[in-house]
Amino acid sequence: MRRNSPVDILTLLPFIVLIGAMFLMTRSAKKKQQAAANMRDQMQPGTGVRTIGGLYATVKEVNDDTVLLEAAPGVHLVFAKNAIGAVLSDEEYNRIVHGDDPSADTEIVPDDASSLTGADDADAPADDAKLDLGKKTEKAEGDEAEKDGVEPKNGKADGEADAK
Repeated sequence: MRRNSPVDILTLLPFIVLIGAMFLMTRSAKKKQQAAANMRDQMQPGTGVRTIGGLYATVKEVNDDTVLLEAAPGVHLVFAKNAIGAVLSDEEYNRIVHGDDPSADTEIVPDDASSLTGADDADAPADDAKLDLGKKTEKAEGDEAEKDGVEPKNGKADGEADAK
């Protein structure tokens, strides 16, 4: 009888490691699939969810293989159950979708920095005041030309002759 040599064991060792790694990966994948199935079983009408595509919606109806979601008031979408990536708690859904954060301070941040600098509103121009952007109307140009003793322009570009 022939004894196993160390060379034979070293030859089989990579295959043994590969089979063990495949077993662990398969087991891990099955656990993830089971957890996802359990999470999808928690869905019921009124629950907030996020799809694998990133859409946040509220569950309206749960069927065997599909889920009816409401993405916005009156906007209903049918998704496969497998397309649901996460079932969210009410607090998390409201925080993400509606911006509700019960732990946030109630201090309101202004839209502009004027309230932060302490400048008075008297220094600011009135909203109704018209700003002069350097444009002048034709009448204003004509008035200035008459003041200078020059005839007003006829509305033609420089060098353009009257066609008669």
